[in-house]
Amino acid sequence: MKLQGKRAVLIAGPTASGKSAMALRLAAEHDGVVINTDSMQVYDVLSVLTARPDADDLAQAPHVLYGHVPPAESYSVGQWLQDAAAAIAEAEAAGRLPIVVGGTGLYFKTLTEGLVELPPVPDEIRSRLRARAEEEGAPALHAELSQRDPEMAARLVPSEPQRIIRALEVLETTGRSLAEWQREPATPILPRAETMRCVLSPERPVLHARIEQRFSLMMEAGALDEVKALLALDLEPTLSAMKAIGVRPLGAYLAGEIALDEAIRRSVVETRRYAKRQMTFFNGQLRDWERVTS
Repeated sequence: MKLQGKRAVLIAGPTASGKSAMALRLAAEHDGVVINTDSMQVYDVLSVLTARPDADDLAQAPHVLYGHVPPAESYSVGQWLQDAAAAIAEAEAAGRLPIVVGGTGLYFKTLTEGLVELPPVPDEIRSRLRARAEEEGAPALHAELSQRDPEMAARLVPSEPQRIIRALEVLETTGRSLAEWQREPATPILPRAETMRCVLSPERPVLHARIEQRFSLMMEAGALDEVKALLALDLEPTLSAMKAIGVRPLGAYLAGEIALDEAIRRSVVETRRYAKRQMTFFNGQLRDWERVTS
């Protein structure tokens, strides 16, 4: 890949598409620093289940923003953007190439387009909405959002409690829709023109085979023990770390509710569905990025 004076390389793609391997090759060629852009790989107890870089990967190149957040904490896109900006600045100051890699499309979008700074949400509002999500369920809050903020509700699905809560938090705190705030002009950390950008897009049968094979390897590497350790923390189910793919079905197996084969099957199906959602986002929001199919 010829960088042609670009400040950074951005590699997006669905889960199991080969992003990390590509990042390592570029890091070796261009003295790069690999910067995480995956919203689940930030959590410290979910190394295997989220396919974080292993010890061999870490020995090949510096990696930052991996496993630095306790699972009991929420970690917003704004927090990631602040951390990513610092990591990019540090890499550039050291004369190294920032290689920003992951599967969370929203992170890439805010990195290249900017993010409007919102007023802080009072603790009382946040706690109340989280309690309601637990007691009433996310679909009930989504129905309320549909009445109060139809534009944001149309962007979300009832199974996304964190995003629904966020939309209601902003609405109650500011009296304005999150959609209105998102239309405000913002300054990007990495303007698109200053980057090389690509989306890895394997053919669907290839991707599905990789997903199934990788989950088998995860099970061999201790994914079940990770889920057991996470559940032992007795965290709120609405926290992002608790929604990592595989946590629910493997937790059901640990509780004696389903067989292990069924837990694995459900986890693979979840992963395939997630990959489809990722590609839908990339195709809609990252349309001008180069596609790499091999």
